[in-house]
Amino acid sequence: MGGLAGPSRAAARALMVQGTGSDVGKSLIVAGLCRLFARQGQRVCPFKPQNMSNNAAVTADGGEIGRAQQLQARAAGVAPTVHMNPVLLKPQTETGAQVVVQGKVRGNARARDYHALKPELLAAVLDSFEIVSRNADLVLVEGAGSPAEVNLRDGDIANMGFALAARVPVVLVADIHRGGVIASLVGTWELMTAAERARIRGYIVNKFRGDVTLFDDAIAIIKQRTGMDCLGLVPHFADARHLPAEDAMALEAPVDGGPGVGGRIKIVVPRLPRIANFDDLDPLRDEDGVALTVVEPGDPIPGDADVVLIPGSKATLSDLKALRAEGWDLDIIAHRRRGGLVVGLCGGYQMLGREVSDPDGIEGPPGAAPGLGLLEVATVIGGNKALKAVTGTEAQRGETVTGYEMHMGRTTGSDTARPWLILDNGSTPGQAGAGPAATRPEGAVSADGRVLGAYVHGLFAADGFRGAFLAAIRAGDYARAAHDARIDATLDVLADHLAAHLNMAALDAAFETVAV
Repeated sequence: MGGLAGPSRAAARALMVQGTGSDVGKSLIVAGLCRLFARQGQRVCPFKPQNMSNNAAVTADGGEIGRAQQLQARAAGVAPTVHMNPVLLKPQTETGAQVVVQGKVRGNARARDYHALKPELLAAVLDSFEIVSRNADLVLVEGAGSPAEVNLRDGDIANMGFALAARVPVVLVADIHRGGVIASLVGTWELMTAAERARIRGYIVNKFRGDVTLFDDAIAIIKQRTGMDCLGLVPHFADARHLPAEDAMALEAPVDGGPGVGGRIKIVVPRLPRIANFDDLDPLRDEDGVALTVVEPGDPIPGDADVVLIPGSKATLSDLKALRAEGWDLDIIAHRRRGGLVVGLCGGYQMLGREVSDPDGIEGPPGAAPGLGLLEVATVIGGNKALKAVTGTEAQRGETVTGYEMHMGRTTGSDTARPWLILDNGSTPGQAGAGPAATRPEGAVSADGRVLGAYVHGLFAADGFRGAFLAAIRAGDYARAAHDARIDATLDVLADHLAAHLNMAALDAAFETVAV
């Protein structure tokens, strides 16, 4: 993939995709358009002024952005940079979030305090937009939530506030699967100011099922009420399940479910309130030989599970408390006593130890709590945030691993003498100790090998590692589908899907040149 560095070009053209609500498919449409225009030989860059998600990715320039922008950059064939998502909010409580600006943690803010910050953050957003635009032919901008949230209009940097400041045209996306699509489009228009309406170039109806001709009258009604043109009716794209989802709303539908029938390995994942980087689950979910189930609050962890996988968390102490409140700690300990395998990733790894402490209140109120006691390790949350792509091998079998670290914390203890991974050096360690000059140990394994933990996200995307991990649980032919290749193939199918159902001439005409 190429980077953003290079000689200046002619001014870029830009278009912003906003939605009539959350989860209407903005991220997916931007990703598909990035791939579609990139295949035409244009240099495309994605951009999202403000994102709110605990699903994040590490960039080559040493920061973090929303996972959706990483996928969009991949679709465009460019390396992701911090400027593609200059403001990232990572929720830690119901009313507060960690604020990441141009890839670096700025601090924590409660919702009301953050709104007071937004005018100040607009300068950083426009700076990043200029940097991204400087070396692109096309910039595809994604909004957040809905521009109809007029109670949040003052200081807006995510939707129309950005579009007006940057003088970028806008296309609206509405989700017909939710129902009320006419009301959502007309209502959004009615709540806009005259200046905001002047930015609109049309709308797209997404997730359509059935006979499209039945929507003809709706198009006429929307045109009469708003003057907006329909740029396409996009049918439901079922293959979206093969692409990383942006936020945890995607987990509200069952990931798989059911027992491990037909000899499938049953992996269960407790749904933590602040679950983070849950795309770690995607490669396992896509395996034919695996039944992966996300266990919702109120449900027990099934007794017939082969593996309990505790995922990452944006608020480890808070999620550990929630895990106990559900009784899942007792279920996990019982699973372990039956000989089941327990895996912890990042925050989940921290929970497996004897204690987790946050003396400086990095992720919430200062405090400490006992962990599950399944590994002889303890964690202190604090220090500099580790943000690094990593490579290495699995310690026991030597399978190649790739992934990234994204955490604040230091884990020590006797079980780290049995590391799960051996990483190439040059990354910020997540635990004490040092390996040979060229490598370092990472993670911990229990004495009997039935409890595994590490800070590295993205492990299971490595086909050889995933196949060996699953085959050690139950013999079978795993990792027949290359995970990365499947993502790229799906992006190509998505691009074809959009090309077939959008008015591409009208969409191309909607782009406008931006001043950089």
